[in-house]
Amino acid sequence: MQRRTLGSGGFRSSAIGLGCMGFSQGYGPADDTDSIAAIHRALDLGITMLDTAMSYGQGHNEELIARALATRRGAAPGVQIATKFGIVRDGGRVRLDAHPDRVRAYCVESLTRLGVDVIDLYYLHRVDPSVPLADTIGAMGKLVQDGLVRHLGVSEVTAGQLAQAAGVHQITTVQLEWSLLWREAEHDLVPAARALGIGLVPYSPLGRGLLSGVIDRASVSAHAYRGADQRFQGPNLETNLQQVDALRPLAASVGLTPAQLALAWLLAQGDDVVPIPGSRRADRIAETAAAADADLDPGDLRHIDLAAPPQAWAGDRNSFAAPETARST
Repeated sequence: MQRRTLGSGGFRSSAIGLGCMGFSQGYGPADDTDSIAAIHRALDLGITMLDTAMSYGQGHNEELIARALATRRGAAPGVQIATKFGIVRDGGRVRLDAHPDRVRAYCVESLTRLGVDVIDLYYLHRVDPSVPLADTIGAMGKLVQDGLVRHLGVSEVTAGQLAQAAGVHQITTVQLEWSLLWREAEHDLVPAARALGIGLVPYSPLGRGLLSGVIDRASVSAHAYRGADQRFQGPNLETNLQQVDALRPLAASVGLTPAQLALAWLLAQGDDVVPIPGSRRADRIAETAAAADADLDPGDLRHIDLAAPPQAWAGDRNSFAAPETARST
């Protein structure tokens, strides 16, 4: 798989990463053996960036990645682990905590669960409004100085917050929701990141699965994570399913699946973009990884915009209200 450089600090990643949250929460029970096999398949396909967080499954996700890498036959050269802190789950309670006095402890706990000596990319998962952002980033910068972390990132920030963070320490990447379904970041955050030389890592690049072309009404009702999102409710869902249908013939005309078309569109937005689709199935991971080889020309991109323009999708993303349920087996 082709590689891309994110930020100005030399961080190089596969063009597509793997979002690992679903192995531990959000989309129903998952089998660890199957999850490890899926991670191995991603590595076999050339995916190097595994994206996780201390909050996913209350630590289970980081431990699962450690097991996957430890049980893989032979070395896994070039694998980069991106993890996050700032969202804390205590049983059913979810809170934000990015106090600078506790940043190091959270990092050490993640290092222990991951079984590594250094974290390749360490994100502030969400800004904690109870403490100054500059203080949190300053504490993260100390982790880089001490050799516990190589690169820093931030997630779900405003353009102003991104500039503030970059003024304290070099920020390599910003994680944001960005897809054909949700393009609001193109107005402010994307240009702000580019002006600062910060790489873009879109999460939910398949619109929480909607753009995969395999989501239907039954699968939406089966998962509270999607069902709580306004884009998956009532008339909004009907409108958005129609938009996906409008993309199907375009995908077929260039030899791609709807999921591959959606990812290829994101990759075509710039060589500073590395989407991190998530899946628990090895075959789906192979499907999305193949999007890195797609080559959409300007005509294809125009046709996509005409078939599914930003204003045609319905509903607010409602991301902060969506329940990220704890792992169950």
